Amino acid sequence: MRKVMVAAMVLAVMLPGAALAGARQDGTVLMPENPQMGKVFEEWGFAEAVVSGDTVYLSGVVAGLRPGETDLEAAFTRAFDYIGKTLARAGVGWGDVVDITTYHTDLKAQLDPIVAVKHRYVKAPFPAWTAIQVVRLVPDGGLVEIKVTARKAK
Repeated sequence: MRKVMVAAMVLAVMLPGAALAGARQDGTVLMPENPQMGKVFEEWGFAEAVVSGDTVYLSGVVAGLRPGETDLEAAFTRAFDYIGKTLARAGVGWGDVVDITTYHTDLKAQLDPIVAVKHRYVKAPFPAWTAIQVVRLVPDGGLVEIKVTARKAK
């Protein structure tokens, strides 16, 4: 048994590329086009989206109100527009979305406005959708975070 463990450790040291191989390295990683946003993504260590095979995984997009703004639909529309642009850069669209997960700081107050906006972008047949109540989002002031997974049509 000890010989097998030693052989495995030697192989791990000799083949560092094999240890790093994975779907993300074989896929396409999209970073923000905006250089300031790109810096934040680099500092925090995450991508805007990853295309792996025929699946596109988007990082969550946080919707928030601008100073003096009270219209939740305006905040959600900006987030859905941003997601739509990222989907397009990844080679898919809203019709390719298979799963949406939303994280809400006040689910009861935010559900009707987000459904109204979502229906402008997402048409039947509908994707899976999970809405989750959370205590807080980053950055502070974020109301809803929207995470999307899409699949490229064959």
